[in-house]
Amino acid sequence: MNIEGKATTFSAAEAKAKFSEILKRAEAGERFVVTRHGKPIVEIAASADALPKKKLRGAMKGQIWIAEDFDVLGPEWDEYVS
Repeated sequence: MNIEGKATTFSAAEAKAKFSEILKRAEAGERFVVTRHGKPIVEIAASADALPKKKLRGAMKGQIWIAEDFDVLGPEWDEYVS
């Protein structure tokens, strides 16, 4: 898949020659469009069941920082909380 997240395009002849490679890359999450005479005829992508499941808990560990005074209100809040 290219940088913009679009599917990689192959002609039917190229897809036939690289079919095993395309399947392996599709299993890894890439999408491909196969064309005939420049017109798209089929898209190859892994089914949602075949894609590896990402672990959510702890996925952002070490990437998020919260200041120690995050929940300390400034003096401008005094009249609202007293």
